[in-house]
Amino acid sequence: MHTHSIALPDTRLAVHTSGVGPPVLLLHGFPLDHSMWDGQNPLADAVRLIVPDQRGFGASGGDGPASIAQMADDAVALLDCLHIHEPAIICGLSMGGYVAQHIAARHPSRVRSLILVDTKLEADTPQARVLRRSLAAQVLRLGPEVVAKAMIPNLLSQSAEALANPQRLALEAALHRMIMAAAVPTIVAGLEALGDRPDMTEAMAHVAVPTLLVVGDDDSITPPECLARAAQIIPGSRLLIVPHCGHMVPMEAAHVFNAAFLDFLGVACHSA
Repeated sequence: MHTHSIALPDTRLAVHTSGVGPPVLLLHGFPLDHSMWDGQNPLADAVRLIVPDQRGFGASGGDGPASIAQMADDAVALLDCLHIHEPAIICGLSMGGYVAQHIAARHPSRVRSLILVDTKLEADTPQARVLRRSLAAQVLRLGPEVVAKAMIPNLLSQSAEALANPQRLALEAALHRMIMAAAVPTIVAGLEALGDRPDMTEAMAHVAVPTLLVVGDDDSITPPECLARAAQIIPGSRLLIVPHCGHMVPMEAAHVFNAAFLDFLGVACHSA
């Protein structure tokens, strides 16, 4: 995997690339970084992986995003800088899924197909916005450990099968490392951007590319019913519910996710 530092007009993005073939943009969740996709590295045998740290996260510059729309525009600018002008497969988890939806709405010609993972179309409820503001205030006082303690138990499945996974401690450690590496201004900005994001239900009803929806059956943040609703809205979309997984299917069940990705790749390429 090659690491690049790409200059955008007002920041720099770190991006990791590998493989050849159809371009695939992998967009991480909040408040993580590109390494949440490490389990997808084998996909580079079939596609060209483009895996950025989004604005403010990981090794990228800035104090975090001003909006989900800004991150979508960043992603398209990044593809331009990498001289990728053909439509790409856009895959995002949670926050990355919101960014992927905005790319589809704002830059439809850049999207060959969509993979939306453990995410939803709806905006935050007023109660959810209040909780985000409360968490942001705690982060300002106490640092990112507050986020790690609040989020990690909800990011992973709590099923007996998941708790018995020999990789469980490694998954928790990886998530803790990523969250603790996030700067406080980035976390606060990310929470604000997430809380302010618009409802995408109407926009996604007009998506005209193949779309795969993936969710863990034990996801307590964006439960399966969120993706089931999306499947009723996005024309021709496919829904995969992965057993014994929470909010981090690509990490918790990398082999299942990768197999579903490769199966969907055939659909996406056939439809291109």
